[in-house]
This record gives sequence, C-alpha cells and structure tokens, in this order.
Amino acid sequence: MNFRIIRALVAKDLSLFFRNRFYALVTALGIVTYITIYLVMPSSVNEKLELGLYAPVVPPVLEQIPEEGVGIEPVESEEALVEAVIEGQYAAGIALPADIMDKFASGEKPQVTLYFPADAPEEVKDAVEFLIRELAYLQTGQPLAIETSAEILGRDMLGEQIPTRDRMRPLLAIALIMFETMALASLISEEVERGTAQALLVTPTKVKDLFAAKGLMGVGLAFSQAVFFMAIVGGVSSQPLIILTALLLGAVLVTGAGFLIASLAKDMMSVMAWGSVVIIIFVIPAFGIMFPGTISGWVKAIPSYYLADTVHQAANFGAGWGDVWRNLLILLGFNLVIVWGGIMALRRKFR
Repeated sequence: MNFRIIRALVAKDLSLFFRNRFYALVTALGIVTYITIYLVMPSSVNEKLELGLYAPVVPPVLEQIPEEGVGIEPVESEEALVEAVIEGQYAAGIALPADIMDKFASGEKPQVTLYFPADAPEEVKDAVEFLIRELAYLQTGQPLAIETSAEILGRDMLGEQIPTRDRMRPLLAIALIMFETMALASLISEEVERGTAQALLVTPTKVKDLFAAKGLMGVGLAFSQAVFFMAIVGGVSSQPLIILTALLLGAVLVTGAGFLIASLAKDMMSVMAWGSVVIIIFVIPAFGIMFPGTISGWVKAIPSYYLADTVHQAANFGAGWGDVWRNLLILLGFNLVIVWGGIMALRRKFR
C-alpha cells in the first residue's frame, strides 16, 4: 500500500467534495441547523403531572382534584393504560379495582396499581402515591385507606428524567453522519461514470490504495462532523471515550454503506434514491430513543441501533464500558460485513 498515493487521493477527494457546492453547503447548513435545533429546544421537562386513569367505578373524590399541576385522563382499559405509559403519553398510570367503593364502604383496603415508565424519577413516584393516598383519605376520612403496588414498565434506568433535546442528540448526530453516505457514494459514482477511477488504476495506483483513500476521507468527514456537533451540545461531557469510539464506528458504518450505494447507483439521481432509503432506515432506531415504546425489538436488526443506544446510554446515563461493550462489538461486526460487502461490490465497477 502506497501511503504517498493514498495521501494524494484523499487530498483530491476532499478538494472535489468541497468544490461540489451542494454537498459543501448542505454539510455546513446541516451542522448549524442541528446545533440550532438542539439549543432552541427546552432544556427542562414539563413539571405538570399527566396521569392516565383506568377506573371501572370513578370515586366522587376524583372530581375534586385541582387542574393546576395535575392532569388526569380516563383510559378505556388497563391494557391501554399500560401501553400509553410505555409510549410516554402519561407520567404514570393509575388502575383502580372495580369494587373500590364497596371496599371503602366495608372498611377494607382496596388494591390500587400504579404504573410508571422506566425513566420516571423517584419524586414523581412519591408524588403519585401521595396523591392517591390523600384522595383515599378525602373519600373515607381515614388514613391508609388503600394499599398500593407500583410496577415499572420497561427497563428501569434509575436515572433522572431526560429533557427532550438530550434524547434528540443521538438522532441529530446519526442524521449528520448519515448524510456523508450520499456524499461519498456520489463522489465515487461520479468518478466511475467519468472514467476517473479507471484512469487512476492505469497509474501506479492500486485498487487497495483507492479504497483506502475513499475510506479515510469518508470516515474522517463523518467522524469530525459528529464529534464537532456532540462537543457543541455537550454530548461528550459524560464518558467521552465511549462516545468517541461509538462515533468512529458509526463513521465506518456510513462509509461502508456509501460503498454499497456507489456499487448500486449509476448516476446522481440513483445515489439520492438509494441514499435516502438507507438514511431513513438508519435513523429509525434514534426515533425509538426519542419516543420510547414506539418501536419494538425488530429495530435491533438495524446496525445503527447499536450506535444510537450506545450514545444515548453513555451521554444521558453515564453508562460505562461494561454496559455498552456488547453494542460496540455488534456494531464492529456489522461494520466488517458492510465494509467488506461494499468493497467487493464496488471492485466490479472499477474493472
């Protein structure tokens, strides 16, 4: 492998990339736009408690709840209540037994079930339980008139409630580096279409030199943009080494995807078509982080899931190597397969 030739090819590719006004402008605008989106979003969560209530029989005392600070919305079934809490529609769910009024009348303690999402802070749990006990006291005039059981829905992170903009960080970072998929694929496709790649192979440049140069440029551009964005929005303040490792593996992932798209595309329009499909698929896992419960386990078949989950766990929960090493190992395995497949498919176009 001739490193002098590789260095010259990388310099050429970077020059061609920034000469393309579309990609140069969109890259700069993308970074500015994503940073702006993050900064303008609320940095705190809504303090009003939105609660879901399943009650076959509604105790009269529930009509006395003040609207300020607490909102209670009836739900048709307990299953629908659980689903709504998992999806983040309510801060908590309350399920009352059908015989609650009969047990109040007989002096028995009805069993009330409270449902909480995995990331519910302890103060929310305490506030909801206190509210239910106070309502029971107002209804019966006796303290400890009920028994409560709390159920955590999903994985209990034992962390603080996360502002929406912090949940968006993986989505914005992935969207930023995914754009380089189309940029790299477009550059390669253009060189193949114009015969530049074939002309380079007539010189002492070898195929492996060409791939090394394309790979270094693709990884370098994607990685540098993602690191710059995460640094601006505070995404590397916790577990920076883990996040940098994940972003580097993510940059390799999009580079391999760029190779695959370039092997399939015949011109700029087909690059845009294939690239859009790949980007949409790759950002799906990040939406699952923004809106917990909206996507099921099938999303783990998408390689970018392990990138998004690692960045989310490390940046928002301070997860260590012991928590994310499986994600990184799986992402590395996907990278090897995708990059190898992209190189094998693209070699045919260079012949």
